[in-house]
Amino acid sequence: MSDENSNLTSLGRVLVLGLGKTGRAVADYLAAQSRSRVSSVTLYGGVTSSEGEASRALRAAGVDVVLGTEDVSGEYDLCVVSPGISEFCPFFAAASEHAREVVSEPEFAWRESPQRWVAITGSNGKTTTTTLATELICKVVPAVAVGNIGNLCIDEVAKRPEGEWFVAELSSFQLAVTSRLHPRIACLLNVTPDHLEWHGTMENYAAAKEKVFANLGAGDLAIVSEDDSWTLGAIGRLEARGLRVLHLNVASDPKTACAAFVRDGMLVVRLDGSEHELVAASDLHIKGLHNEENALAAAAIALEVGVGDGLVRDGLLEFQPLEHRIEPCGEVGGVRFVNDSKATNTDSVEKALTAFPAGSIVVMLGGHDKGTDLTSLAAAVSRDCKAAVCFGAAGERIARAVEAAGGGVRVIRAGRLADAFEKAVDVAEQGDVVLLSPACSSFDEFANMAERGRSFKAMVHALSRGESN
Repeated sequence: MSDENSNLTSLGRVLVLGLGKTGRAVADYLAAQSRSRVSSVTLYGGVTSSEGEASRALRAAGVDVVLGTEDVSGEYDLCVVSPGISEFCPFFAAASEHAREVVSEPEFAWRESPQRWVAITGSNGKTTTTTLATELICKVVPAVAVGNIGNLCIDEVAKRPEGEWFVAELSSFQLAVTSRLHPRIACLLNVTPDHLEWHGTMENYAAAKEKVFANLGAGDLAIVSEDDSWTLGAIGRLEARGLRVLHLNVASDPKTACAAFVRDGMLVVRLDGSEHELVAASDLHIKGLHNEENALAAAAIALEVGVGDGLVRDGLLEFQPLEHRIEPCGEVGGVRFVNDSKATNTDSVEKALTAFPAGSIVVMLGGHDKGTDLTSLAAAVSRDCKAAVCFGAAGERIARAVEAAGGGVRVIRAGRLADAFEKAVDVAEQGDVVLLSPACSSFDEFANMAERGRSFKAMVHALSRGESN
């Protein structure tokens, strides 16, 4: 049976790994299918799982729930695995021994509803590009952002209207466990070191990202940045397959039939030799070279889908920064405050620095220490920043790296985020930018990066009201 009719196939006995949001959603979807499609649904919650409202609700729906263990038993036709479970861990291996096939939730959702998919991945920029592309497509046809952006693909499948596009932000975790996923348009923004504790090696991580293109055919479009050595390698392999490849390059025109670039300050997309001059980069609300690239990628996606130039221009000019992504959050005494809490790796910070005039940035760096190499980050901070306030568990290591890079940047050590904020305010002067762009995850002090970003914004709000921090 063809992929276009894959939602009519029998799934048989299905195993679900994980009792989090993804596992519960997949199990609920499967439990709602007819017994002719799904003969049984078994969910293993993992070694730390325990009885609760979620497990009881699943059992009531007919799901066999196994808790407190990763020792999988039984035989299954298909296993759908949650993204937090690494393909290299014992739990995954146990499932693989008892299931004919193991897939991720986006792969499963695609099989259930394979038409009109856009897939977007990269170490950084996925959410901005996905959100903007969705908004642009929505100007002419229905579209919904799904995947790693927080809206599970499988939740949208059952209620998907005719003609709707799925614009899927896909993480390396999700892509690693795919085999048949075939989007109409696939985009790779960048590949920089991240999540190596999950993938084991940089090579595994990059290979997972590149799987977004695995099933593309001659009529599809691959959008790839020329940003780094990993993406450049992917371009070569895609072109060797004879695919349509759109080269993304903010710095210069790639001179290819399909390209997206900035020329004389204007965003330009070329599709099969036909040029679309869009808007001035300076008119975008989202700032920084990386956001120019994100805007180009989203515009290329929309143009490929069939959105007209005028509507693309309107959408680009309307789009506002997303929360925690170079998000302006106030100005006090001539000092601007910007929340970039989503910058949890060094590459994100280096790109964020391009959004502001060199020498005007007081950057706040720190948090949970991933052990990332800091050489490139330290050089960028030393070159572009007025001061670096280093805080949290990683603060001392970052401070030493920036000091070792030399330059005139002032290095200030702080304890927790509130202390770092006070010290950043003390050193900032009229015309400066206080930028929270930590280069680290937040787990030494906060539950997640969103909590950290909102804490920062609350401090800015309190400062603007003249309150104590």
